Amino acid sequence: MIPTIEGLIDRRILINYRVEKEVLERFLPEPFKPKLVEGYGVAGICLIRLKQIRPKGLPGFLGISSENGAHRIAVEWEDNGTKEGVYVYRRDTSARLNTLVGGRLFPGVHHYSKFTSVEENGNYQVNFANKDGTYISIEGTETDIFPSTSLFRNVQEASTFFEKGSLGYSPQRNNRRYDGLELRTLTWNVKPLGVSEVRSSFFEDESIFPKGSIQFDNALLMKDIKHQWHSAKDICVENFEK
Repeated sequence: MIPTIEGLIDRRILINYRVEKEVLERFLPEPFKPKLVEGYGVAGICLIRLKQIRPKGLPGFLGISSENGAHRIAVEWEDNGTKEGVYVYRRDTSARLNTLVGGRLFPGVHHYSKFTSVEENGNYQVNFANKDGTYISIEGTETDIFPSTSLFRNVQEASTFFEKGSLGYSPQRNNRRYDGLELRTLTWNVKPLGVSEVRSSFFEDESIFPKGSIQFDNALLMKDIKHQWHSAKDICVENFEK
């Protein structure tokens, strides 16, 4: 178990897609199943800039900062009742330290990637690229208008859905267990982000997501959120194999 980690979410963008449930059912490993909204699964990318990250109790100036991206799918699973959270397929980071300790001393394997961001006057351009070809790019503007085409009826409904997905599981290096990590925010403030362009090597991969099976749904923005990371018990693959 890792010590409690605390810090500041300087900026967090959630890019969300609706996906046909059959596609996610084929992709997700046991014991995870897609959590559905109006019959669709929900997947996306979290682009998060963290500051002052350090073990709880240490002063903020001793913390580290990093840009991070996580490919995630909203899921449910059975473990003495129905649980919910996110399955984190992949984590990328700008911090080499995270790649060294991730999956060893800290939950979740991390890939070192190059991040760039331009943020001014409520406009955001954020992207990252990895040498293995994985990339994400988004351009958006702060807005009060939530898209009428979304699976969610309004921003409050979307906010509640994603707030409940605070517990994430990601594969360990040997793919036999899943590391558990829980995000606990001390405040929770979400607003819409109007997206003019979004590109993703993962979600545009038609070998995983056949043409027509996935569609951009909405994007959300959070800023200046104090938070903590808590480790959760691992999930062992063998316990769920048939």
